Amino acid sequence: MRFQISDIQLLTKEKVQNLYQSVPKFAHKGSNGIGLLIAGSRNMPGAALLSAKAALRSGLGKIIVHAPDSVLDKVAIALPEAILDRDINPDCFSLQPKIVDACQALAVGPGLGVAPASAIALLELLKEIPFPVIVDADALNILSEHKSWLNFLPKNSILTPHIGEFDRLAGKMQNRFERLQKGVVFAQKYQVIVILKGHYTTIVLPSGTLFMNTTGNQGMATAGSGDVLTGILLGLLAKGYSPENVAKLGVYLHGLAGDYALEKQSHESLIASDIIEKLGEAYKTIL
Repeated sequence: MRFQISDIQLLTKEKVQNLYQSVPKFAHKGSNGIGLLIAGSRNMPGAALLSAKAALRSGLGKIIVHAPDSVLDKVAIALPEAILDRDINPDCFSLQPKIVDACQALAVGPGLGVAPASAIALLELLKEIPFPVIVDADALNILSEHKSWLNFLPKNSILTPHIGEFDRLAGKMQNRFERLQKGVVFAQKYQVIVILKGHYTTIVLPSGTLFMNTTGNQGMATAGSGDVLTGILLGLLAKGYSPENVAKLGVYLHGLAGDYALEKQSHESLIASDIIEKLGEAYKTIL
């Protein structure tokens, strides 16, 4: 199915303001949601840390990080607010966490690596998970090598590929227009939400409607920026937003925080941690 220009909407401040849900006065960490993050490997522990910290800054009550010892040892020092769930493999994700049922949302992929043990564990996870999941980075790369596994994605799961990751999933494309077309076909075939990351990040819904973001800048083209987005999405999903509204609000806030970070940085000096530190200002803008 080809989309029409009329199917594309701009994601603006006015649209996301209508989505925002204020924190109830008598909220507690349980009512604010529990998110489970499966991320990190021996060579990429920072991805788990960035995602976990962004999830906490997005407002969820508790973040549980499932990762190998080589990752959690670093998370424990840098982010004492995180709850740790250790994988039996010291280097990579290899075992489905037993605490999935205790969480309202799950994200998998940042810094995960593509070890065979991780691929098998991801398949087992997708077969068992009863609610939409956020799939990013190496989890997407694993799925691109096992495309039949895409059929196990829960309906309304959120996939967050950059250009290269989406091309590996859906086939090489010549330009952005073709990528948007294939994004619609992909979202409808698997009944998932696809966030095509890049300048003017675009959200593709299973209905075929697209939302093009109006926040963000080229300074955000830096390692870890996508991990931050995954954390924001996880936090919002755990708080009870619908997957569609998670995608819209999360993408807009991510870009807006990057724009605020640019006020003190340059396009060259901006790093992913700067985006996390400006999430508070981004939230205040849409209140």
